[in-house]
Amino acid sequence: MGTDDGGSGGGAATRYLVTGATGYIGGRLVPVLLARGGAVRCLVRDPARIRDQPWAGSVEPVTGDVTRPETLDAALQGVDVAYYLVHALGTGSSFERTDAEAARNFGRAAARAGVRRIVYLGGLTPYGVPAAELSPHLRSRAEVGRILRGSGVPTAELRAAVILGSGSASFEMLRYLTERLPVMVTPNWVGTRIQPIAVRDVLRLLSGAAHLPADVNRTFDIGGPDVLTYREMMTRYAAVAGLGHRFVLPVPVLTPALSSHWVGLVTPVPRSIARPLVESLRHEVVCGEHDITAYVPDPAGGPLGFDDAVRLALRRIKDARVETRWSSASLPGAPSDPLPTDPDWAGGSLYEDVRELMVPARPEAVWRVVEGVGGENGWYSFPLAWAVRGWLDRLVGGVGLRRGRRDRDRLRVGDSLDFWRVEEIVPGRLLRLRAEMRLPGPAWLELSVADAGGGRTRYRQRALFHPRGLAGHLYWWSVKPFHGVVFSGMARNITERARHAG
Repeated sequence: MGTDDGGSGGGAATRYLVTGATGYIGGRLVPVLLARGGAVRCLVRDPARIRDQPWAGSVEPVTGDVTRPETLDAALQGVDVAYYLVHALGTGSSFERTDAEAARNFGRAAARAGVRRIVYLGGLTPYGVPAAELSPHLRSRAEVGRILRGSGVPTAELRAAVILGSGSASFEMLRYLTERLPVMVTPNWVGTRIQPIAVRDVLRLLSGAAHLPADVNRTFDIGGPDVLTYREMMTRYAAVAGLGHRFVLPVPVLTPALSSHWVGLVTPVPRSIARPLVESLRHEVVCGEHDITAYVPDPAGGPLGFDDAVRLALRRIKDARVETRWSSASLPGAPSDPLPTDPDWAGGSLYEDVRELMVPARPEAVWRVVEGVGGENGWYSFPLAWAVRGWLDRLVGGVGLRRGRRDRDRLRVGDSLDFWRVEEIVPGRLLRLRAEMRLPGPAWLELSVADAGGGRTRYRQRALFHPRGLAGHLYWWSVKPFHGVVFSGMARNITERARHAG
C-alpha cells in the first residue's frame, strides 16, 4: 500500500467484522482487509462517522455498540472473523468494568452467531508481575483477552507494547516530549525497557491472524526487532528527526499521576489517556516469545526497526498523509445528544450566538478559510482567550486545545479538531463541530457558506449550547460577555481573510 500501515496480500474472500473502525488501528485495518479481497462490515455507533473515509463505499456499516448486547447479534450474523479493537480507555474510573462487560457481550454474541475466530489487539504485559501490580490499563486489557478466549470462539490475542506510527497516542507522546524539551527532568520510567512495534507490522499480523488454525486459542506477544529504554527511544527519535542532543535527567519523585500531568502539559495527549500510558511503562514490557511467526512469517528483511518506523511516520506527518489518529476514536457507551438541527428537538433551553456577514468574495474562497479553521491556523480571533480555554479544559481532565488536525487542508466527519469533533460537513456549504471540552451540557459550532450572487457570499456562524441543570445556565451567562468578543472577532476575521484571498 506504500504507507506506514503495511501492505496487502492475497487470500480467499472472508467475511470480516471490524469493531473500532473509527479508531486509530481499526481505521487502518479496514483497507488492509479489503485489499486481501475480504468483505468487511464495520460496527459503529454512528455510521456517519465513517462516511468520509476513502474506503466507506466498500464496506457494510452496521449500527451497534459493544456495551449494548441487543445490537450485536445482527452485526455478527454471517461473519467469519471478528476484530475486537475497542476499549474504554479515557471513559473514567469505571473503565475496567465497562471493558469487561463489553467483552462478555461480544464473546457471547460471537459464539451465538457461529463466528469462527476473534482477533483482539491487547497490551503486552510484563512477565512475572502479579495482576494486582499491573496498571489498571494493562490489567483491563489482559482481562478482556481472558474473557474473549473463554467465549468458546477461538481467539488470537496479539499483545503489543508501544505502537509506532503517525498519529498513534504513544508516538505523539514520544514525539512531543522529545521535540519540545531539549532538557527534561523525567520520572524513573524512562529507564524501563520496551519493545516497540511499527503500526504496519501490527496491521500485517492482525490481518494474518484471521487465518490461524481453528485449534489456536491463545496470546501472542508481538514486537519489533529493537528493545530500548524510553530514554533511548527519545535519543534515537531526536537523531532521526535531526534534533540536537536531548538531556534526560531522571528523578524518583515523579509518580505516574504527576507524570501524566507533565505529559498532558507538554503533549496533545490529555491526562485521561496519558496516565494509563505512563502507568503501563512502570514495568518492563518485552516479548517473551515470538510464536506468531510460525503462522504469519516475518517479511523479507524482518519487521520494521525503530529508526525506520520513526522515519516513515515523520514523512507521513510532513506530507499530511496521516490516515487516522489516536483522537479519531469514539468512546463506547458515550452519550448521544440530539442534534441542534433535529426537527423534533425537545431538549429544553437552547442558547444561541448567531453572527451573519456578507462577504465580497466567492463562496469557494470563504469555504477554504472555513475548512482550514483550527490547528495551526487557529480560530481567527483572540488567540489568548482560546488558549486559556484550552488550558482550563486540560486542568479539569479534558482534551484541551492541542489535538490539532489530522490534515492541514481537509476535514471529514469524525475528525478531531482541537477540542471539537467534526459532526457534519457538507463541502462548500456547512461545517458543524461538536464540543468535546468539559462542559455542563452539549455544545456545537456551525459555520455555513451560501452564494448570495454577484460575487458575494453570506457567511453564517452559529454557536449553540444546551445547558444541563443550573450549572449549565450559569456557565452560559458567565461566558456570554466573552462570546461577544470571541465569536464576533472570529466571524469578522474569517470573512476578512476570505476577502483578501479572493
